[in-house]
Amino acid sequence: MLTVKWLKNPQDLNDAFFIREMVFIKEQGFRNEFDETDNTCDHLVLYEDGKAAGCARIFPDGGNCWHVGRVAVLPEFRGKGLGARLMEEAEARARELGAEKICLSAQVQAGGFYRRLGYRADSEPYLDEHCPHVRMEKTL
Repeated sequence: MLTVKWLKNPQDLNDAFFIREMVFIKEQGFRNEFDETDNTCDHLVLYEDGKAAGCARIFPDGGNCWHVGRVAVLPEFRGKGLGARLMEEAEARARELGAEKICLSAQVQAGGFYRRLGYRADSEPYLDEHCPHVRMEKTL
């Protein structure tokens, strides 16, 4: 059974932070994973059978655009469509909060995933730490 939970600081963000640490720090080698934005954004955690499986966060990015980021699924839960579900939930929440567009900074290697969900690149690739990224957006 899949459970969706939206959280905001000062609620307990440990599950979201655990997923991000496992995926972005331990698996992918990022160092600057946590930032001040974590204190003000909306955090999404997906649970499969009560176990934290994936996460994302959203926050306003100026005007009618909301930013989605830190989208991650733990390795043992991949291949089940949870990444797409995270994006659907994030888009729905942003739309409820007044978003007309969603923007994100995608790892280039994940670009195909986001294109299949209707996102389009609107920048040249750039480095975020050691990893090539591209800005993408989608009109809701």
